[in-house]
Amino acid sequence: MKKLLITGASGFLGYNVCQYAQVSWEVYGTYFNNKIEVNNLNIVKVDVTNIDELQTIFKQVKPDAVIHLAAASKPNYCQNNPDTTYKINVTASGNIAKLCADVNIPCVFTSTDLVFNGLNSPYKESDPVSPISYYGEQKVKAEQEMLTIYPKTVICRMPLMFGIPSPHAASFIQFFLKTFREGKQLSLFTDEYRTPVSGLTAVKGLLLALEKGEGEILHLGGKERISRYEFGHLMAEVFDFSKALITPCLQKDVAMAAPRSPDTSLDSSKAFQLGYKPLSLKEELEELKNKI
Repeated sequence: MKKLLITGASGFLGYNVCQYAQVSWEVYGTYFNNKIEVNNLNIVKVDVTNIDELQTIFKQVKPDAVIHLAAASKPNYCQNNPDTTYKINVTASGNIAKLCADVNIPCVFTSTDLVFNGLNSPYKESDPVSPISYYGEQKVKAEQEMLTIYPKTVICRMPLMFGIPSPHAASFIQFFLKTFREGKQLSLFTDEYRTPVSGLTAVKGLLLALEKGEGEILHLGGKERISRYEFGHLMAEVFDFSKALITPCLQKDVAMAAPRSPDTSLDSSKAFQLGYKPLSLKEELEELKNKI
């Protein structure tokens, strides 16, 4: 089997990629702070901001392809720690691109729908970027650097994702479920829209990009534009919780360090044409119901 190197293996998406990719790859995953145990996974500690450590891993593993997921992905943390997170989100990405370029192997990088300001959705890959947070700015810079250093890189802009958590990183629905199960009120934005997908769907999209993409940007959003408030109602329906526990609120009601885009819905028709097939959100949630 060919070798796939996945950075950020202990994160929510990384953990899901490591699980699913083993069907067709010999998987090597990197972590920095939080080691994980996954059957048949070769896990290695790497500081992705350290080019020497990355070079050593590339020489030892000799990967046939790379999916670069390692990131500081919490917008509020990035807003408050721009220098530290720049090294993770931008410097490390450039290092990965250079090492992949040196051996001419496929490289997929996960960016975000937050490269857009949320005022002109749905967004196609050709639309100009317009980030309003440091996190969005850093991802834009990483996209540009990787494509400059290694033009064969595939940039996958990811939407809001949900699903089975890693031992160290949950998706947003874990908080929703905890709140529902405790019978507490859940305040959700009625004025923030995304095109969410499950972690499993996202993984399938990334592996499709690895197989069919080269030197391009792909949007891997779902087929439904939905607010967090509407998503909460759909979750309550599928998981049999009371919708009366859900309280509407507005973005302006919650003070946060990072500015929030109102609607970063993605137009993912380019990926759909390649064979990317998200289920409906109701189907996604029903599949998850017995797993989380």
